[in-house]
Amino acid sequence: MNKPENLEFAILTKKYNETIAVDKINLKIPAGTYCCLLGPSGCGKTSTLRMTAGHEDISGGDILLGSNIINDLPPAKRGTAMMFQNYALFPHLSCLDNVGFALKMKGVKKIERTNKSLEMLKLVQMDNFADRFPDQLSGGQQQRVALARALITNPSILLLDEPLSALDPFLRIKMRSELKTLQKKLGISFIHVTHSQDEAMALADMIVVMNKGKIEQVGDPYEVFNNPKNKFIANFVGGHNVISKNNKYYSIRMDHINVAFDKKNKNTYSMKVNEIEFQGQIVKITGTTKDFGQLSVSLADDIFLKNKLNINDEILINWDRTKENSLQ
Repeated sequence: MNKPENLEFAILTKKYNETIAVDKINLKIPAGTYCCLLGPSGCGKTSTLRMTAGHEDISGGDILLGSNIINDLPPAKRGTAMMFQNYALFPHLSCLDNVGFALKMKGVKKIERTNKSLEMLKLVQMDNFADRFPDQLSGGQQQRVALARALITNPSILLLDEPLSALDPFLRIKMRSELKTLQKKLGISFIHVTHSQDEAMALADMIVVMNKGKIEQVGDPYEVFNNPKNKFIANFVGGHNVISKNNKYYSIRMDHINVAFDKKNKNTYSMKVNEIEFQGQIVKITGTTKDFGQLSVSLADDIFLKNKLNINDEILINWDRTKENSLQ
């Protein structure tokens, strides 16, 4: 791989006619970082990735790789490589030829590009499938080939556009582990677009939460989850309740709210159970309170089964006030 480089956006802007997709964002991603751009559809994360790759024109601002402004460079000259959401493999080419296609376009001799392609396939554990065609591969295998094809260009940064969205849940978990391992092995930055907070939390060293073309928060997974800056982040990242007190907003993690099976006290609130959702190790209980509206609470499955809660039950809840997180 090329030497890892910092990636920086300076007042980066993207407009589609009158629509602002990316709104003057500033961000520095240190070399060797696994960074997830996280946000809902239409937040600007994919436009940011495509501008970095050179597949979208920049409406304003700069993109710097290391000390070099790369705005006007073609994709092949940027030091980046992009793995597309649908993998975009050529159906008429074998795995080996798919991986080596970029080298062929550069005029690299067949024996050299074959050796390099096999090296890349071995890196992603697909060297035994070199002669197969894409329609003979599973989704996970196609993804590995697409990864090898991107990495053969020797990039400083790998760009991934929702690479796990087409996989089934079991394979998605397996592949995100492999992506993280590969990133650490290569030592280059991976910039990964996703709308899944679970995916971002599992993979990222650095999470960039985007909404309506702007960056809402930047931080490591622990910081973003435990200290969301505002109401949008608390709701989008999940696992939080947003409550209002004295005209100010706070978030409280649903696992920090206790169901009080003892007598009511001054710090206990009544909640009517509206929904019960089994989620494996925990049971999510959503209900209505007089003081704070709708809240969600999580219980360990054994505690839930022991107490046999049902829809329309009135339960008592409380929480440690020091665990409330103030929102902007």
